[in-house]
Amino acid sequence: MAKPPRTEEGWYALHDFRTVDWDAWRAAPDRERERAVEEGVAYLEEHEAVADAEEGASAVFSVLGHKADLMVVHFRPTLDALSAAERRFESTALAEFTDQSTSYVSVTEVSDYVSDEYFDDDGEETDEGIRRYIEGKLKPDIPDTEYVSFYPMSRKREAGQNWYTLDYDERSELLSAHGDIGREYAGKIKQVIASSVGFDDYEWGVTLFGGDPADIKDIVYEMRFDEASAEYGEFGPFYVGRRFPPTDLGAYLDGEQVPTGEHESGGRPHGDADVHGEGAHHHGGGEGGSGGGHPHADDGDEHHGDAGDADDAEEESIRAELEDLDIYAGKPHGEDVFATVLYSEADPDELFEEVEGLRGNFDHYGTHVKTAVYEGGGARSAPDQSSEKGTDSRDGEADRAAVVSIWETANAAETAAGFLSDLPGIVERAGEESGFGTMGMFYTVKPEHRGDFVEKFEVVGDTLEGMDGHHETDLMVNREDENDMFIASQWASKEDAMAFFRSDDFRDTVSWGRDVLADRPRHVFLA
Repeated sequence: MAKPPRTEEGWYALHDFRTVDWDAWRAAPDRERERAVEEGVAYLEEHEAVADAEEGASAVFSVLGHKADLMVVHFRPTLDALSAAERRFESTALAEFTDQSTSYVSVTEVSDYVSDEYFDDDGEETDEGIRRYIEGKLKPDIPDTEYVSFYPMSRKREAGQNWYTLDYDERSELLSAHGDIGREYAGKIKQVIASSVGFDDYEWGVTLFGGDPADIKDIVYEMRFDEASAEYGEFGPFYVGRRFPPTDLGAYLDGEQVPTGEHESGGRPHGDADVHGEGAHHHGGGEGGSGGGHPHADDGDEHHGDAGDADDAEEESIRAELEDLDIYAGKPHGEDVFATVLYSEADPDELFEEVEGLRGNFDHYGTHVKTAVYEGGGARSAPDQSSEKGTDSRDGEADRAAVVSIWETANAAETAAGFLSDLPGIVERAGEESGFGTMGMFYTVKPEHRGDFVEKFEVVGDTLEGMDGHHETDLMVNREDENDMFIASQWASKEDAMAFFRSDDFRDTVSWGRDVLADRPRHVFLA
């Protein structure tokens, strides 16, 4: 008998599909329709706020085509909680105008394809990055990215084509190649895979979230040519839709386009990102801080390899190490935010004028946190990098500026980057052709200590110049606020960068900085 993978289960999932009886809706008196909308909104808001349980997530999506009109997704710690959520809907006036066309029940899980040591050691000695990745898979969130695709799938069990008779190593190898394709969609697609063995008609339920529906189509299409899918995949019906806030339920039933953009859900508008345009390329990492060590699919792992899992796992591990050094690292790109950094050699005045114009548009959207131009003035390059990078480690001037754009969602950051990449003189994005990439740190300095901070950077810069793997470090100043500084430090590898953060020089700097900074370093992001 072939070796089955060990698994651990997490939250239970219900995909509740509803069709609207449009004839009954049109014929109903206004008072009945108003009551149905009111109770429907209250139900959806209550469940998105997870008022019915200690943990979980819920969201509502409009569905295109004849198979359903609405999809309500629930993740809850217990099967009983899902049952209560499903029955609670039936008690609303809205339920009188809908039928449950279909549903899908499953449970999130991970297997030892991800990490043998997690199962061998009961998670106690597992690498911190892997442990956090596993927790993210067992307790998934629902991202704010607009579009969704759901489908069930199984592995073939036919004579001569039986997935379950393959040995463990062969399955692992097939899934490794499968995951390589998925990682090409880092920052574009987030997925939740849940096992439905014994619960529903297929073996897994796959939910793909993305800001561009074409990305959803592309990842599924490319996977069809991979051996794991081409030889062994069997797929059920597909459902595609778009998330909207509960407050837009009335607009949806009135035939308006949703999300309308007039309402917010949980303080986070849906649909912000796609207004920025297409063609953006998100720098470094996936969405919302999940990561993994060996991102294989099968038996509850990622069917598409969870784009970017391997990179995210490394980021999780780095952030854990930074926390051990008393450095707040937040999420992959900051404190609950996501950032894009580009460098430009254009005239600073010209660059700022262009950025100011874009920023005026960005400010219309609730997910925009900040976009600013930082001018270099303290570059520190390794001796063999100076001529290549165009800086001198002793002249105190850098010939490039950094454009930093910070957003509340990864999708918004990546789409904004599409516009920013068209700025004049763009020569490099953080992480492109620069080894490990940029570790970016933002500091707000007390005005009376600004000079001390700059001097301290020069001292630290002397240490950096002699370190292995150090490419360049710039102390860059916000053009509009001289006390807002951004240190962009580029390294050849994670190991090289972490050597500096473990050094006595850096520890001394952290201790010293408590007196001169207006607050703790706001962001540490890893490109």
